[in-house]
Amino acid sequence: MSVANPEYAKMLSFSKYFKILLVGLLLSLILSIIILSSVPPVSRDALTHHLAVPKLYLKHGGIYEIPELIFSYYPMNLDLLYLIPLYFGNDIIPKFIHFSFALLTAWLIFSYLKKRIDTCYALFGVLLFLSLPVIIKLSITVYVDLGLIFFSTASIVYLLKWIEKDFNVKYLIYSAIFCGLALGTKYNGLVLLFLLTLFVPFIYLRSYKNKTASQSKAICYSAVFMIVSLIVFSPWMIKNYIWTSNPIYPLYNSLINQDKDVSNKNIVLHSTDNKKSTSITNSLKSREKLGPFAIRKLVYGEKWWETALIPVRVFFHGKDNNPKYFDGRLNPYLFLLPFFAFINFKRQFNELKTETKILLTFALLFLVYAFMQTDMRIRYISPIIPPLVILSVFGLNKIVVFINEKYSGTARKIVKGFVFVFMAFLLCLNAYYLIDQFKKVDSISYICGRVERNEYIEKHRPEYAAINYANHNIPTDAKILCLFLGNRVYYFDREIVFSFDLVSKVVLQKGSSDKILPIARPTDACPPIFLAPTTMS
Repeated sequence: MSVANPEYAKMLSFSKYFKILLVGLLLSLILSIIILSSVPPVSRDALTHHLAVPKLYLKHGGIYEIPELIFSYYPMNLDLLYLIPLYFGNDIIPKFIHFSFALLTAWLIFSYLKKRIDTCYALFGVLLFLSLPVIIKLSITVYVDLGLIFFSTASIVYLLKWIEKDFNVKYLIYSAIFCGLALGTKYNGLVLLFLLTLFVPFIYLRSYKNKTASQSKAICYSAVFMIVSLIVFSPWMIKNYIWTSNPIYPLYNSLINQDKDVSNKNIVLHSTDNKKSTSITNSLKSREKLGPFAIRKLVYGEKWWETALIPVRVFFHGKDNNPKYFDGRLNPYLFLLPFFAFINFKRQFNELKTETKILLTFALLFLVYAFMQTDMRIRYISPIIPPLVILSVFGLNKIVVFINEKYSGTARKIVKGFVFVFMAFLLCLNAYYLIDQFKKVDSISYICGRVERNEYIEKHRPEYAAINYANHNIPTDAKILCLFLGNRVYYFDREIVFSFDLVSKVVLQKGSSDKILPIARPTDACPPIFLAPTTMS
């Protein structure tokens, strides 16, 4: 088509302005996230795990076992990065480190979509990803899920490149390395390892159906992928095996350590009353036997069909800080648009058809596995977000191509207008969430100096007043027993007693409050114990 064609020239002009609009929106979004991140950390997991454990490592002078904090046994690739700014006394920079992995994932999405479609759709895919409520929330908190998302997406991208490059083993090894890094970031990476290890031989055999020798080669490829991934992950497995005899502690500990009573090493109950002790043990075991479906029915009163529809509801009904509604928010376009990626599917070239199938299969299997194994949280299924974003862009592209083929003139403009309005509405849901975060986080007050650090933290974590008082007024050798704080111990500067071991023994062994009270009083032999306020987690 000639550039002199008025219709084609108009299309090029629209594409140019649309790119400018998308770049402007992306820059505004990134700036907004930077502003929202520029406040002290107050998020739950940051104070219990992602900053708390690195702070203890720095204080101790190295990695050491902390039985009272079960989180300390989790893989910590990103948490070790947070050690660097913490060493220099800065706990805001870890948020930007975490956000950088969202930007790296956005680059992977952009590169892939630019190659498969064009720059406009690639930029739009980046906007769909970075503006998702759950991605915004993760980007302004010190978690590790964005690292898991990046490493899992990179692993999938290199697996697709392995297919594209005629099964060059170099790209398979790259994919395995990123899979290993995902494992070392969060245990959810085990699902990634399981699925991709199964995908490798299946993909290879689909390409070489009539070759008997391909079966053994497919198994070898699968073994290479798994071995390389586990080698990258091995430092964390070795550490846990030395400490607990379980390389993936606390996962599957009842199976791996059947002859050892270490499954509750951070909550040890002792009692001279055998009946009472047996009753508590049986209660703990009965809770462990309850599956996620039974728990949702008992706790939330859900009907069977509501639970069965969770894999669909998760795209529509998410709410932050509400476990009933999956503790996070996605957007309906991740559910709706991927269906359209299969319009005229037979007309696609084979390579794109294969990649589309892999992305969809991975997302479905990961979602179903998480749904069957645990009470659903948006963060637990975060690795499926980039594949669904890519499929959503494919679907939008197919809709536009279909409209161009079916309609012309005014009818084409009207139908495209409806599509544009619908997508604008869905993106406005993300924009509304971003605006709401400015109200909740209130970062402007802190940045402008109207609210100082201690005041800001106390506003979001009321127990901080007691913590700050303890840090400045009790002896340096005192021990602090935290009750009902949800293990949010990052801001404590004194030695912490994390477990309920002391409390459980006292409550079970003593008959009245008069007998319990002296246990908590300071003596010459024991430094004073400061009881933190009873703020429920």
